[in-house]
Amino acid sequence: MAHVTREHLDRLLEQALLADDHGSLASRLYDVALDYSSGDVSRASILVQAAEEWRAAGQPARALECFQRALEDGGETGIDPRAGIADTLFELDRHDEAREVIEAIRAEGGVSAATAHSIVETLVAYGDLEAGHEWVTQALLTCDSDDPERVSMLRTRYRIRLDLGLPEDEIDALVS
Repeated sequence: MAHVTREHLDRLLEQALLADDHGSLASRLYDVALDYSSGDVSRASILVQAAEEWRAAGQPARALECFQRALEDGGETGIDPRAGIADTLFELDRHDEAREVIEAIRAEGGVSAATAHSIVETLVAYGDLEAGHEWVTQALLTCDSDDPERVSMLRTRYRIRLDLGLPEDEIDALVS
């Protein structure tokens, strides 16, 4: 069992960036997660990083497995792993399942701004501008004004509204 530090993960990421090998990094991160005992970063967070690398390596099925393991682990991840699960399900052409996951997140409530923004980007990427607009608007109405995700969400919402052909509104005026 290993104690994992941010420095250890940073070294792995740096080496993989230099080698431009997402598959190798995903595999190494997955191994680190399996050997995890404690650390500065949760096992779930490492699994989410591994999942993102599997996606970058063109292996969404392996990514889905890592996202699911992160969810089962229950550790802190910053963004709900279900957002990654939904995005990956869309990538795998399992759209109905992806929408079920997104609806489950909505029904549960208490969605962080970062998770909501991730879901918005997924919905927009797969052509559902209306649902993306609904998600980002709701997230903006409920997030703290000092949330670091707020400015990015304001810009995303503005871009979606332009794509939908909607006129500017009072929330759009907050974009600086």
